[in-house]
Amino acid sequence: MLALLRNQKIRGIFFQLLTVIGLVAFLWYIGTNTMSNIEQRGIQTGFGFLDGTAGFGIDQSPIAYTEENTHGRVFVVGLLNTLIIAFVGILCATIVGLLIGILRLSNNWLIARLAKAYIDFFRNIPLLLQILFWYNVVLRAMPSPKQSFNFFDIFFINNRGLYFPLPEYNATFFTMLASVIAAFIASIVLNTWANRRKLATGKDFMVFPFAIGMLILFPVLAYFIGGSHLNFSYPELMGFNFKGGKTLSPEFLALTFALTIYTATFIAEAVRSGIEAVSHGQKEAAISLGFSPYQSLKLVVLPQAIRISIPPIINQYLNLIKNSSLATAVGYPEIVTVFAGTSLNQVGQAIEIISMTMLVYLIISLLVSAILNWFNHKMKIQER
Repeated sequence: MLALLRNQKIRGIFFQLLTVIGLVAFLWYIGTNTMSNIEQRGIQTGFGFLDGTAGFGIDQSPIAYTEENTHGRVFVVGLLNTLIIAFVGILCATIVGLLIGILRLSNNWLIARLAKAYIDFFRNIPLLLQILFWYNVVLRAMPSPKQSFNFFDIFFINNRGLYFPLPEYNATFFTMLASVIAAFIASIVLNTWANRRKLATGKDFMVFPFAIGMLILFPVLAYFIGGSHLNFSYPELMGFNFKGGKTLSPEFLALTFALTIYTATFIAEAVRSGIEAVSHGQKEAAISLGFSPYQSLKLVVLPQAIRISIPPIINQYLNLIKNSSLATAVGYPEIVTVFAGTSLNQVGQAIEIISMTMLVYLIISLLVSAILNWFNHKMKIQER
């Protein structure tokens, strides 16, 4: 035995195996001890509660929901609301962060200082306070529905939310929606072909004008193919509130504003550091080739800066997804508020509900991380 332990490879395997056995034994002890305590106290276990009637309403549900639905339905509603706020927050924070990161390095003294002030101010205020500020100080201070801010008689904003037109779901709408998806797919295929062509021949192909053309032309053709019946439901003031159209609640708006503004500061710093990490010689080479500042930024600097910025940006996306759980402070019905909150208070099965909620955030974060790591790998410079 001593002779075997002197072998570095065998010793390494032995200690790793010992560590695994110790970890499994510890987890087994924790699990059996927990189940024993639960049984002694007569606490109900299992996932049968998911089939029980919830008995409470949810104001903002992307799918049909009533008080007679089950706790399983509550879980689905909370999950969908979490995915919606995460998607909207990531999209808006990326756009704002990229813009602020570029402006942070502007040659214009005033613009650069304003971008820096934005980053320094919002990055150093706790996110929860920003959510409460937007909800209580800004949105709740809006006028009542009768005194709503009116934009072109189709957009209205007041202390009950933002109201805007909603298209009716008919054949024309779904045909146009399919055409937009087809245009995006065609643009991706065209961009892939252009990249391969550039690697093979060194010749550029302007994908952007064709992509814009397809995004305009395809829906127009789909409008006529689908029957030319695209109708909208417009918000109208009836009594004390608006009816019709689509409503974005103050809770959703407050959470979106806060997550976007807060996360964008970190994305902006990642973009700035990525741009500054690009060799100065690259910028000088672009100038010597006669590139304008815009062309230099678009064709030389940003493609290299994005490769450097992606890893820290991934972390900010994951933080945004997890920070969305702070929605419980303003009552937005995401998974922590309605499932790990209201449902937990009713059924009392904390182990199952908290475990399911933790698993949801774990799976979402791992999926987002996997997708962005794949994108990061595709963005690597292909060496010959």
